[in-house]
Amino acid sequence: MRKICGTKSATLTTTKLLAVGTMFGCIPLVLKTRKLPYLSPCPSSLSLSSKQTMAWPTLTPPELLFSISCLLLFLYYYLRYFVPSKNKQPTIPVYWPVVGMMPALICNIHDLHEWITGILDVSQCNFFFSGGWFSGMNLFVTSDPLNIQHIFTSNFQNYPKGEEFSEIFDILGDGIFNSDADVWRAQRVKAQQLISHSRFRAYVAKSSRDKVEKALLPFLAYAAKQSQAIDLQDVCLRLTFDVTTKLVFGLDPNCLSIGLPAVPFARAMDDAMVALLFRHAIPVWKFLRKLNLGKEKKLANAWKVIDSFVEETIEKRRAEKKETKEVENLPDLLSSYIDDNETCKVDKFLRDTTVNLMLAGRDTTGAGLSWFFWLLTQNPHVEEKILDELKLVPKSFTSEGMVIFNPEELTKLVYLHAALNEALRLYPPVPFEHKGVVQDDMLPSGFLATPGVKILISTYSMARMEGVWGKDCSEFKPERWISDNGKLKYEPSYKFLSFNTGPRTCLGKDMAFTQMKAAAAAVVYNFYFEVIEGHVITPKHSIILQMMNGLMVKVKRRSAL
Repeated sequence: MRKICGTKSATLTTTKLLAVGTMFGCIPLVLKTRKLPYLSPCPSSLSLSSKQTMAWPTLTPPELLFSISCLLLFLYYYLRYFVPSKNKQPTIPVYWPVVGMMPALICNIHDLHEWITGILDVSQCNFFFSGGWFSGMNLFVTSDPLNIQHIFTSNFQNYPKGEEFSEIFDILGDGIFNSDADVWRAQRVKAQQLISHSRFRAYVAKSSRDKVEKALLPFLAYAAKQSQAIDLQDVCLRLTFDVTTKLVFGLDPNCLSIGLPAVPFARAMDDAMVALLFRHAIPVWKFLRKLNLGKEKKLANAWKVIDSFVEETIEKRRAEKKETKEVENLPDLLSSYIDDNETCKVDKFLRDTTVNLMLAGRDTTGAGLSWFFWLLTQNPHVEEKILDELKLVPKSFTSEGMVIFNPEELTKLVYLHAALNEALRLYPPVPFEHKGVVQDDMLPSGFLATPGVKILISTYSMARMEGVWGKDCSEFKPERWISDNGKLKYEPSYKFLSFNTGPRTCLGKDMAFTQMKAAAAAVVYNFYFEVIEGHVITPKHSIILQMMNGLMVKVKRRSAL
């Protein structure tokens, strides 16, 4: 029997196999031989002669879809409620006729990240998932650093995002996260020029500090005084939404304020990210899109809100440019693109570019901060070490007597940086990476990647692989990022994928750390949090790794240090 997941992947040893043919080879099904109870002969009236034939009905596509859906539903309830689990040990999903491994996916979609982690753990970081007939779900799932280095760096050209990725993430248009080849290169060169400019870097530092001083700290002080529970994840996302909107569009929506005003654009982005994850798991998402049902209906509504916000903002800035010409002196990214004669003519380009930048800045940074603060509540010894480090940093004071730090001073801190790295390792803002295949290629694990196969990289699972990070891989341990001489330890980017690796390495990495450090240092020095008793922390089903139920905490003012 040929191994379908490479030399390091799990194989099944059986006494009897039924080979189910696919374009990728045979997927084995375990069949156990058993004696059947005695069956009496059929009545003669029901027997068929050798000349008689069975007439099989022809199903229309809707009937076939309905039949498969009913079968999946039956298998879901059967496996979930009637098959006793002898143990909780993860196993390779069973391949069922017609529906493939879809029943296992459906049964575990409520705990998707941990389920995939368990499978990768028992299959040595690699396994092949087949969704069955007509599903189009032929996925090679990996968390093997050698595979990742090969896919993202060594043979980068063979593993583009691909047409299917672009179709799933159609809301991002032709932006930098959704494009390949020359389109991607041109956008990356332009974005790199703007983001690396000293004027923009200074703008990032000032915007981050101002928002922490004038919005985040006053809000937390108010919450502490009122002794009210708050959703700290919502606060972090509002903070990064305000800062990112300032950096991208040059305006501050003041989303983070005492009244916590509704922000339709932010809600629309959240709804869109949830729908995009379900597109990966639900083969019939195009059918649902056509009928405007379920998550697809939410995505369509979110798309309208996002486009409306972006188009209005672009028109507003263009009008300012015509009237005052002041837009040329502003350092925000939209102003820079509008001022560029090569790009300002195309509205769609500006729309796609700004939506991609908003996603990169708001969602990923906000999610990373949320998990960081939660991990501190679970590991007070780490919080104490961060405080000890902050005591040595020059300080400024707000009008309310709270301590604020200059972003430039925070770049020197080793333990704070290590703690943020560790939070991003355990809870990467983007838990999955998705790649297509152009030509046949043998991966280091031994799997033959062929066109038509989708490569799914689980960054969430990679953080929990003992073979990658050691036996303490599941612990929150900033010390793993610090060398014996007290300096930051280098870890290969193909092992720590939170900022991607290879030619697609995140351009905004330094910008993200500037924002996170400004917020983390000021908050930790002035406040501490207590998670509400009984509050359940679990990952949200979304492209961005947020908390499903938020992060409900009580805010406490820290005594003078």
